[in-house]
Amino acid sequence: MPCELPGLLVDPAWLADHLRQVVVADVRWYLDGRSGPDAHEQGHIPGAAHLDIDADLSARPSPGGGRHPLPGPKRLAAVLSAAGIGDDDAVVAYDDAGGAMAARLVWMLRVTGHAAALLDGGLQAWAGPVETGRVSRPQAQFTPRRWPAKLLASIDYAAGTAGRANAVLLDARPADRYRGESEPIDPRPGHIPGARNLPFAGNLDPVTNRFLSAAQLRARFEAVGAGNGVEVVAYCGSGVTACHDLLALEIAGLPPGRLFPGSWSAWSADPARPAATGARPGTSRTRRRTPTTGPVHKPRSKPREGGEV
Repeated sequence: MPCELPGLLVDPAWLADHLRQVVVADVRWYLDGRSGPDAHEQGHIPGAAHLDIDADLSARPSPGGGRHPLPGPKRLAAVLSAAGIGDDDAVVAYDDAGGAMAARLVWMLRVTGHAAALLDGGLQAWAGPVETGRVSRPQAQFTPRRWPAKLLASIDYAAGTAGRANAVLLDARPADRYRGESEPIDPRPGHIPGARNLPFAGNLDPVTNRFLSAAQLRARFEAVGAGNGVEVVAYCGSGVTACHDLLALEIAGLPPGRLFPGSWSAWSADPARPAATGARPGTSRTRRRTPTTGPVHKPRSKPREGGEV
C-alpha cells in the first residue's frame, strides 16, 4: 500500500518525516538552456530521481502535437519504471519554479490513478539536507494506463470551448504573451480567441512562493468565470504550466478540468487557426501569420526567470 499523502500539496516538514515512505521526483527544467540534470547533480533532496520534461515526460515534438506532447502510456511506464517509481509508490514532485514544471508529473500521475503531490514551495522551502551526484534507484514496475479522454481536450475541442455556455478556456501563460506583446518561442503571438488569461504564477503567494489558500484560489477562478458547474479547459505554451492551473483548480475545491496538451505551440503552428491579441477575450482583432518551419522553435529573447512553457 502506498503512503497516504496529506493532499495535493505536501509541506516540507511532512516530507522530511516521510522521506523513506515516498518516492521524491526532481522535475527541474529550464527554458533558458540551463540543464535540469546538472542542477540535480549539484544538489537535490536525498534519494530524489530526476525526470526531464523533454526526455521523460513528453513525446517527440511536432507541429500538430506541439512542443511537449503527452508521451504514450507504454513510454511513460518505461521511464517511470527505470526511475524506480512503481504502481504502489506515492510520489512527491518538486522543482525550483513554484511547481511550474513538477505540476506536469503530478497531473500525469493523478489522472491515471496514482498517488502524487507537489512539494509546496519547492526546493527553496526544503530545510533538510541535500545530496549531490546522480541517483540510481532500483528498477520498479509501473503498469501502463491510458490517458483519460474526459480530462483531455483536442485542438477542436479547445476551439469550441470558448463559445459554449457553462465552459471556459483558460490560458496559463503570462499576461504579455496572452496579449500578444511578447512571444519568445512559439510561431505567432497572441491567444486562442475567447480564452481568458489566468497566469499560473498567480496561484502562488509572491513572497513565500507557496500556493494560495483554497478560498483565494477559488475566488481567482471565479473571477474568470470558472466556478461550479463550469467546464474548464486549460492550455499554456506547450501543456506544461497549464497543469499548474489544473492542480490549483482542484485545490480550490472545484471539479477537475481538461488539458489541451498541444496548447499554443500547436495552435500557433497551424496557419488556419486565428490568433487573438489584446487583453479582452473574444473582442480582439485576429491575425494570421505563416508559422516557422519545424516543430521546435528556439527562444528569440531570454525568457523570464523560471521559464514558462
